[in-house]
Amino acid sequence: WTVVGEATNGQEAVARFRELSPDLVTLDIVMPVKDGVTALREIRQEHPHARIVMVSAVDQREKLMECIRLGALDFVVKPFNKSSLQDVLSRVSPETPPPPPASTSA
Repeated sequence: WTVVGEATNGQEAVARFRELSPDLVTLDIVMPVKDGVTALREIRQEHPHARIVMVSAVDQREKLMECIRLGALDFVVKPFNKSSLQDVLSRVSPETPPPPPASTSA
C-alpha cells in the first residue's frame, strides 16, 4: 500500500477521494466538519465499489456496525498496532472482490 493523500476532516476526505480515486480509504468515525459516517455515505453514493476501512475508538461499536451496513469493508479499533492494521489491510486488499453497493439511505 502507498499513501496517496490525507485529509484533516470528513469534508476534505470526500474531496480528496474525488480527486485521487484511491484503491482504499481509511476514515475515522470522529472527524471535524463532517463525521466519518457521513463521509462514508457520500463516497459510497458516488462510488459504490469504494473500498473503505473505518477507524474507531473502542466505545463506538454501534457506529461501526452502521458503517459496515453502509458498505465499509472492515474496521480497526484505536489504539491499534502494526499487526492489527496489517491484518485488516490484508483482508481488504485489491485482490478481494469489492463490496456490493449498499443502501446509503439513513
